[in-house]
Amino acid sequence: MLDQASAFHETLGVSDMTLLEIALLLQPEKRRLNVRLEDLLSELDSRPIFQILPITSEIAAEIAWLVHALRDPLDAVIVATARVHGLRLLTSDRRIIDSGLVPVIE
Repeated sequence: MLDQASAFHETLGVSDMTLLEIALLLQPEKRRLNVRLEDLLSELDSRPIFQILPITSEIAAEIAWLVHALRDPLDAVIVATARVHGLRLLTSDRRIIDSGLVPVIE
């Protein structure tokens, strides 16, 4: 997917909550992936293909509605960000996929 987006000069939106989830997944004592946090964050910052999308007032309003359906506030932020920006969400999270609240790429 990254190669395809790069070939077509497309930008990939990354919710700021995704950065938080990455940081939590890559804590040295809880590392679940074989990559250093600093390396991954540097890659996200240095490649223009990635655009970090912050929480806006419009996203916050969407979160207030979504948090009841998704139960996880971090998931609500990520889904709300995708919905407000009209983006498909790349996820393997079954709760998000099954919710039908946002178009997904599995």
